[in-house]
Parts: sequence; structure tokens; C-alpha cells
Amino acid sequence: MLLYKNNRKRDGYRPMTLKLRQMGFHLNHKTVLRLMNELGIHSILRKKRHGKRGKTLHIAPNVLNRDFTATALNQKWVTDVTEFQVGQEKLYFSPLMDLANREIIAYNFATRLKFPFVKRC
Repeated sequence: MLLYKNNRKRDGYRPMTLKLRQMGFHLNHKTVLRLMNELGIHSILRKKRHGKRGKTLHIAPNVLNRDFTATALNQKWVTDVTEFQVGQEKLYFSPLMDLANREIIAYNFATRLKFPFVKRC
């Protein structure tokens, strides 16, 4: 019970089994699950996070209409945002590409995803 309270009631039967084994108590995971159920010990589940609902602020018009070919330089540019997990942080990468020669013209990195981040390219 003390082990359960020390971990702020977050551990389920699998982590609890591992911690008990580290302490020298060699119990089967099903035994730990049964004992936890008998004692009324349950891990506190995190609430699921849902995206923001409601009106979308701005949807860009489909200017290219899926025609990703260009006959001259600087005629059509495209960009995208890619999210990377770096350690405990998220890093966002946005390259700007010319469709005529598929060359990356500019790129930008940011730790927060905001419109000025993409606009800076």
C-alpha cells in the first residue's frame, strides 16, 4: 500500500510487479493484479486529450488544384510542417520548396507551431 501511495496512485499491476520484484518479492503479475483488486487499488487513468473543436479559423484556398508542376523558377512554391520529437520537446520543421527544380529555397525550425513560423520562410 505504501508503494502505491508513494507513486501517487499511478502504477498499474505491471509496474507494481516490477517494483515488488526489485524489492525481493517474486510474485506473478496475475497475483499482483488479484491482490490489487482485492484491496481496491487501481491506477489513476489520465484523461484523453481531444483536439480543439469548433470553427476552423482559416482554410487556405486550393490554388494549385493538385498541379505540382512548374515551368519556370519562382512560379510555384510549396511548404509543409513536420513535427519531430527531440528528447522531451517537440520541434517543428517547415521547408519552402520551388516546384520548378524541387530545390529547398528556405527552411525554418521552431518549438511552437504558430502561423508566423510558416510565414517566416
